Amino acid sequence: MKNYFSSNFRLGVLGGGQLGKMLLTETQKFDIYTVILDGAADAPCAQICNEFHQGSLMDFDTVYNFGKKVDLLTIEIEHVNIDALIKLEAEGLEIYPQPSVLKIIQHKGKQKDFFVKNNIPTSPHKRFSSLAELKKEQFNFPFVWKSAQFGYDGTGVKIVKSESDINLLADTDCIVEELIPFKNELAVIVARNKSGEIKTYPVVEMEFHPEANQVEYVICPARISEEVALKARAIALKVAESFEHIGLLAVELFQTANDEIIVNEVAPRTHNSGHYSIEASYTSQFEQHVRSILNLPLGNPESKVAGIMVNLVGEEGFSGNVVYENMAEILKMDGVTPHIYGKKETRPFRKMGHVTIVNNNLAEARKTAEKVKNTIRVISK
Repeated sequence: MKNYFSSNFRLGVLGGGQLGKMLLTETQKFDIYTVILDGAADAPCAQICNEFHQGSLMDFDTVYNFGKKVDLLTIEIEHVNIDALIKLEAEGLEIYPQPSVLKIIQHKGKQKDFFVKNNIPTSPHKRFSSLAELKKEQFNFPFVWKSAQFGYDGTGVKIVKSESDINLLADTDCIVEELIPFKNELAVIVARNKSGEIKTYPVVEMEFHPEANQVEYVICPARISEEVALKARAIALKVAESFEHIGLLAVELFQTANDEIIVNEVAPRTHNSGHYSIEASYTSQFEQHVRSILNLPLGNPESKVAGIMVNLVGEEGFSGNVVYENMAEILKMDGVTPHIYGKKETRPFRKMGHVTIVNNNLAEARKTAEKVKNTIRVISK
């Protein structure tokens, strides 16, 4: 095994946002030297990594030259220049998740085609290269429209209910999916290392904000039957094994009205649905990511206690320098841990942090989560 700890090994990370910031907690624990590239000078990672470089993640030369400075490269966001990664990999740099995997996943059309090709259950879909092409098609309303690339947190996803809604869509490469009536939105995080060791985290359940299309609560364990949970974990494993990815893979799932499990989409990195694991699991998703990309033995993904995560997002009507109101009030509550991401500017629905609530009793944790949600405010003054 290479000596990664207290050594001259350099771990490169493309992206310096909140996922990178939480990853750095683990690299600091192991004393692994980290080199970060991000487009923003005030990115959450900028002040706490060992070495920070500012530059565009989508620019070929920037990403290529950054890759030449490190011994192994990983990502905290999938919107990166794939051509630069392919060249770096061809020149011998280890990159996890692999560029071939990222190339499929960062394009929702290719991702859906991959599911179909590998007999992974997913909703029926069609791909379109432009709005004009889409308008030639006859549709059953409502349907789901997704921008093929660069969508996130509800951006680039729309429920289309009528002909007039079609005119409001962006003119871009996109997919159209059948709208699936579902009981629950679930997720499973799968970790896989170079040796092929593979582990899944427990199934989590996601409760969404009705307007922002963002997760409000992540609940672990999901409030589903053991049979459904086993099915969800088995399908997530099949997805990970089909990609043969190295690192973490977050598999977002729908539980249909008749308890079938279908894959919505995947993210090849640490994920919002795994933040609860920092406090609730034996091995957090961030430590597991480090273990998997360095081909170390994977940690125990099971939970010590029930965990619920509340996203802290900018309140509507506020933009500017952020203020976290009533922080002292939530710190009085048992089992409550806030994580502030270090973004100085708030705006409506921007992810600014999260709060984890742990309790041996899931119902009690859910009650506390509601209190947290109703107490803390992310505003500006």
